[in-house]
Amino acid sequence: MIRGVVAVVGRPNVGKSTIFNRIVGERVSIVEDTPGVTRDRIYGKANWLTQDFRVIDTGGIQLEDQPFQKEIQAQVEIALEEADTILFIVNGRDGVTADDEFIAGMLRRAGKPVILAVNKIDDITLQANIYEFYALGLGDPIAISGAHGIGIGDVMDALIASFPQRDDNEQEGIRFTFIGRPNVGKSSLVNAVLNEERVIVSAVEGTTRDAVDTPFERDGKHYVVVDTAGIRKRGKVYENVEKYSVLRAMRAIERSDVVLFVIDGESGIREQDKHVAGYAHEAGKPIIIVYNKWDTVQKDEKTMNRVTEEIRKQFVYLSYAPVIFVSALTRQRVAALLPLIEEVYSYSQLRIATNVLNEVIMDAQLTTPAPTHNGQRLKILYASQVAVAPPTFVLFVNNPELLHFSYQRYIENRLREAFGFDGSPIRIVARSKD
Repeated sequence: MIRGVVAVVGRPNVGKSTIFNRIVGERVSIVEDTPGVTRDRIYGKANWLTQDFRVIDTGGIQLEDQPFQKEIQAQVEIALEEADTILFIVNGRDGVTADDEFIAGMLRRAGKPVILAVNKIDDITLQANIYEFYALGLGDPIAISGAHGIGIGDVMDALIASFPQRDDNEQEGIRFTFIGRPNVGKSSLVNAVLNEERVIVSAVEGTTRDAVDTPFERDGKHYVVVDTAGIRKRGKVYENVEKYSVLRAMRAIERSDVVLFVIDGESGIREQDKHVAGYAHEAGKPIIIVYNKWDTVQKDEKTMNRVTEEIRKQFVYLSYAPVIFVSALTRQRVAALLPLIEEVYSYSQLRIATNVLNEVIMDAQLTTPAPTHNGQRLKILYASQVAVAPPTFVLFVNNPELLHFSYQRYIENRLREAFGFDGSPIRIVARSKD
């Protein structure tokens, strides 16, 4: 569960990208001593004390008129709107500047929690430099060094403490999300499921800019449907607001129990569909492939089988996902969506008794032993399920390096044959017997 979103802001060349890379744990942002290198927003995911959160790196803000400054400031304002908390980076060696005061004014107007981090405090002799930053009126400054990693833990503690409290145990029903590239009919499907015009529908690409949660009840069961803006391949996303929408869609996926990946039956499968589905697959969410606009397809008795084969060919990594052919316009098979959502959700929550699991694993080994590698053969000694959503299994083996991808896939297939897991990904992890 993503706890919150952090926007990293500051004037140019104060070390924002270095701090961003420290927080997310990898070199994502470009780091260079030239002011203005980061012009756009860069997204990353971080974890601290078992809490996951998103981080947005932004371009430097300054009063002086520089190339791209208006575009950079527009991007920063979007990041500030999206963020739950703002991490304001200043340069402890330069002291408070007019740009810092200008940014501090922006942040106070944003009305969000602000963590003030004074960077480039590389040794104890510079510690006193932080005190003048109290003048910005943004609370207690934290001394850090992005170059050496000093104080980053204190910043992370402050970020986690600043996030809004959420009741993870609150039960509001199964939450499902329609995702897909723009104009595939996601909003129309939401309206069809709700059986009312609760969401704006338009044929213009990009009409939906936000993720809209709509709770509803059907046959005594509670659900929440989330309509999201269409996701495009990252390299094809140009418009500022559309990039903002992609982040919202990714957050909606992470908050969902089930994801419905929508394909446009009128235009067919496109290359960017694979990138869209990849978001949900990587997040480990149960997936249903919804082939929409089926009413527009010229078909005979073999068309559905041909299209299904093509989907399986194009989306090999979604072999576990059921395919359903619907029409939001005519409501064809729309009524079958909720029962299917219930089914794949139940499989994602399924727990297998340890003794039953080991019987299946041992039978799989006896039927098809693992191939030898350098004179050694993989032996699975014991198996245990350690998590659900997605179902995650640990195999205790003689040597984890002997678990080849193909044999792992064989084990996964045997688990699916035995227990189903339709629509749900499965995670398999090999651990040494010791």
